[in-house]
Amino acid sequence: MSNRILLVEDDQSFGAVLKDYLTINNFEVTLATDGEMGLKEFTEKEFDICIFDVMMPKKDGFSLAEDVKKIDKNTPIIFLTARNMREDILKGYQIGADDYITKPFDTELLLYKIKAILQRSAVLENEDQEQFKISNIFFDSMLRQLRVGENEYKLSPKENELLKLLCIHRNDFMPRDLALRKIWKKENYFTARSMDVYIAKLRKLLKDDEGLEIINVHGEGFRLLVKNP
Repeated sequence: MSNRILLVEDDQSFGAVLKDYLTINNFEVTLATDGEMGLKEFTEKEFDICIFDVMMPKKDGFSLAEDVKKIDKNTPIIFLTARNMREDILKGYQIGADDYITKPFDTELLLYKIKAILQRSAVLENEDQEQFKISNIFFDSMLRQLRVGENEYKLSPKENELLKLLCIHRNDFMPRDLALRKIWKKENYFTARSMDVYIAKLRKLLKDDEGLEIINVHGEGFRLLVKNP
C-alpha cells in the first residue's frame, strides 16, 4: 500500500507538478490549494505525512500545522516554502515540523527526506530483527557476526549497530542524523567523522560481495544498495 501524502500548496501549477512527481514515486497524494481545504482533507481522510506551504490564503501553513497537531500530534509535517528567514524556520520547528525546506529545492532530496521521516517508525518496528540474509552475506547482529561468502568477521559494537541500520534500510535511505542519534547519541563534527570511518570499514568488509554497495546520498545519509536480493 502506498504512503499517503497531504500536499497543501496554493500555487496550483507547482502543486500539480509536485503531486505528479510524488505519484510517479509511488505515493498517494491529495492536493489542497489553501489551508482551510487542507484542514478539511486532513479531518476526513488518513495521511502518513503532510507537506505544507506557509504563505497561503484563508489559513497559513503554520496555523494549519497547529490545527493538525491538535488532531494528531504524531503526523509528520514538512514545510516547503519560500520563507527562509531564521524566525520562520524556528517557528516551523517549534510547531513540531519534522523538516523545513526552502524553495527552490532539489526534488530528489525532498523524496529522500520524506522516506527518511516515514522510515523512523519502520525502524522501531524492525528493531527486533537480529538476522539478515542479503545477497551473499549472512549477518547476525545478536552475535555481532558477519559472513561474506566464505569469510567470517566479528564486528565491533558500532560496526554492528551501523550495519544493522543499513540492513533495515536496505535499498532505501538511511539518514545520517538517525544513525548519529541512535549509535553515537549526539550529532557533531567529531561523531560525524567517526561514522564515516565506520562506513569505510563496512565497505571494506563487504567489498567481496559484488551484489552489495554502500553509497552516499547527497551527504545526507547512506543507502545499502542490494543488486542481488
